[in-house]
Amino acid sequence: MRGSPRPSRPAYGRRVLLATLTCTAVLGALPGRAHAGSCAVPLTSTCINDDNLWPHAGASRFLTLGGTETAARGEVGFGLYTTYLSRPMVLVTSSGGVRGADNAIDDQVNTSFLFSYGVSDRLELDAILPVTLSQTGTGASPITGARTGLQTTGTRDFRFGLAYALVPRSRVDPDAAGEPDAPPSSVWALTARGEISAPTGDTSSFASDGYAVWSPSLAADYRRGGWFGGAELGLRVRKTQELQGARIGSQAFVGLGVGRDLLRGERLSVVAEAYVLPTFAEQHAISEPAGAFGTVSSPDGKYIAPAEWMLSVRSAPLFGGDLQLQAGGGGSVPFSSEAPVTNPRFRFALSIRYAPLGRDSDGDGVLDKDDVCPRVRGLAGNPAGEGCPPSAEREQVDLTGTSSAPPPAVPPSSAPPPAAPPTPPALQGNPR
Repeated sequence: MRGSPRPSRPAYGRRVLLATLTCTAVLGALPGRAHAGSCAVPLTSTCINDDNLWPHAGASRFLTLGGTETAARGEVGFGLYTTYLSRPMVLVTSSGGVRGADNAIDDQVNTSFLFSYGVSDRLELDAILPVTLSQTGTGASPITGARTGLQTTGTRDFRFGLAYALVPRSRVDPDAAGEPDAPPSSVWALTARGEISAPTGDTSSFASDGYAVWSPSLAADYRRGGWFGGAELGLRVRKTQELQGARIGSQAFVGLGVGRDLLRGERLSVVAEAYVLPTFAEQHAISEPAGAFGTVSSPDGKYIAPAEWMLSVRSAPLFGGDLQLQAGGGGSVPFSSEAPVTNPRFRFALSIRYAPLGRDSDGDGVLDKDDVCPRVRGLAGNPAGEGCPPSAEREQVDLTGTSSAPPPAVPPSSAPPPAAPPTPPALQGNPR
């Protein structure tokens, strides 16, 4: 018997998109499964995500900003993003009128598994699975009095999302833009992104927000020659949680970055970037009224804005730019003398991504990752080299940066041609 016909790629992509959005809505509507009650405890809620850096899936030239390029249609991408944080959660306590500080999270290593799927050449589906590999600290025990310490490993909130290229970038190597065989390319691009977190993390270890977080954003970038810049503007809409006066609720996200390609072919780039998260929730002051039992939390008119800067180096040397490696480090931006919660002293990050962009820099139908002559329009299946022009005579020839036009003819000389040598007389035999 013949089975039912397989759905076409666009229909399959729509089904995947619908299933993703449905699962996200169901999971996002539920509170965190682990220790869900801790999210409703007044003044001592541990439902605060201490890592405010949420890497996006897919291709990107930055460590903290979302990229504008989406996965090629039908392609699957994946990546690994690991970051080390120093003291992202510091609790300020008071005992006998003496203020102290406890490192709820002292040292922490988090890893995010990144997945992307190109539904079309403009629409990409994303999934991000973050986990904590190692961490040290007191946890919330100095405030809550809990006997159990901080767990050394744990899960964090799973995120789903999508990216849609409003102004798509041409799928060509940045160095090939403007060459005769390259398709037209714009200097700037714009992509809309949307993510939703599902509260799957451990709410007792500052690894979850406890409820769904909605995060829409717009990412843009600009390229001119070897220079490139990027920006992202977005929101994180969440339920406000308070821990001893420190309140984390809905936030804006503003990020800027600039970089320079030092070597052609994206073999080496340097990048500088920074982002800030202005928090809309007003902070509170904790007081102990005379003659009363317990503490009182009251607004103090202050607002916090966790912010970080980062310097990094980037390389995308293989598979036509699809394999991307980036490493960097940075620290907090001191807007105030006292760093707010979720703002680490410093951070180091390493990103490894395989993001199939489907680049075809010469427009010959052979992708750059398979094209032996990626800058010269050629033929598929050419014995002299996949994607090389018919003029190529030897295998594995590299005509990068050369023109496919025939060489110019040599102009005729104005000097008269040389006279032909005289013909020797015929040999005659001796008379008899």
